[in-house]
Amino acid sequence: MTGLIAELHDRLRGQVREAVGREAEPTAAVIDSQSGKADVAVGSGSRGFDGGKKINGRRRHLICDTTGLLLINVTAGDVTDRQAATDMLPALRRLFPTITELWADGGCTGTLITWA
Repeated sequence: MTGLIAELHDRLRGQVREAVGREAEPTAAVIDSQSGKADVAVGSGSRGFDGGKKINGRRRHLICDTTGLLLINVTAGDVTDRQAATDMLPALRRLFPTITELWADGGCTGTLITWA
C-alpha cells in the first residue's frame, strides 16, 4: 500500500505545481527542521533532545519545493540538521534529479557544504 500512496502523492504534487504555473518536476528546494515538545507519554524511542532549542521532543526534517510541497521527510528527535541532510540529500538527488538549487539555514554548515 505504501507504494500506491507515494505514487498518488507524486502525481498530485505534479498536478498542483502545474496548476500554479510551474513545471511538474521541481528545480529548487528548501531544507529545514522543526522541533516540538513531546509529552512524557510519547515513547523515548521517538523522542530526543534538541540542544539548540532546549526542547525534549520530536523533530521533523523536511525538504520542500518552493511552493511548500513535501519532497522528503525524516522524523527523529536527536538528529542534527547536518546528519539529516546527509541522509536526505542522496534520496533527493535520486528522486528529483531536476533539482539544481537547495536553500538551507545555518544548521547546514561546515563539511556538509563541501560534501553536498
